[in-house]
Amino acid sequence: MQRFTQERTDETPDEIWILEHLPVYTLGLNGKAEHLLNPGDIPVIHCDRGGQVTYHGPGQLVIYTLLDIKRLKLGIRQLVTLLEQAMITTLAQFDITAVAKPEAPGVYVNDKKIGSIGIRIKKNCSYHGISLNNNMDLTPFDPINTCGFRDLQVTQLADFGISVSTTELAIPVVQALNSALYS
Repeated sequence: MQRFTQERTDETPDEIWILEHLPVYTLGLNGKAEHLLNPGDIPVIHCDRGGQVTYHGPGQLVIYTLLDIKRLKLGIRQLVTLLEQAMITTLAQFDITAVAKPEAPGVYVNDKKIGSIGIRIKKNCSYHGISLNNNMDLTPFDPINTCGFRDLQVTQLADFGISVSTTELAIPVVQALNSALYS
């Protein structure tokens, strides 16, 4: 995604990449090692997105948004809000009420984080993106201060009795993103 962003031109179409990661901690540009309490055998990758530390693993939807925000006439805060709203809209389709918190980007249900955002802007283009916890082992979040917050708990769709594959979960998220970006 870094190479894609570096090589893109004004005519390069935007892309949305959908994936799941193998178990990994990612530490953003603002990340402080003190928030990695005991990572154990899970690799820690320093990356150039915003934010602190988070965990990615199987059962978590990750969507990278490779967007020309200048062409879309979006500011960074507008993009963050749009990404949060796409997750909130999707969760509402599963009867889960979620909210965004301006002081702590991401999406929360009952004060537990269910969706994270970490983006980078270069050449007026975004990369990295969002992660939405679906049906995963949440214990790797225990030995970190998720997103730099001590005692921040996480949750997932499975905790609300929702059983959907991560691939199926991607569909309404991408639809909400496309609707917000291109309608």
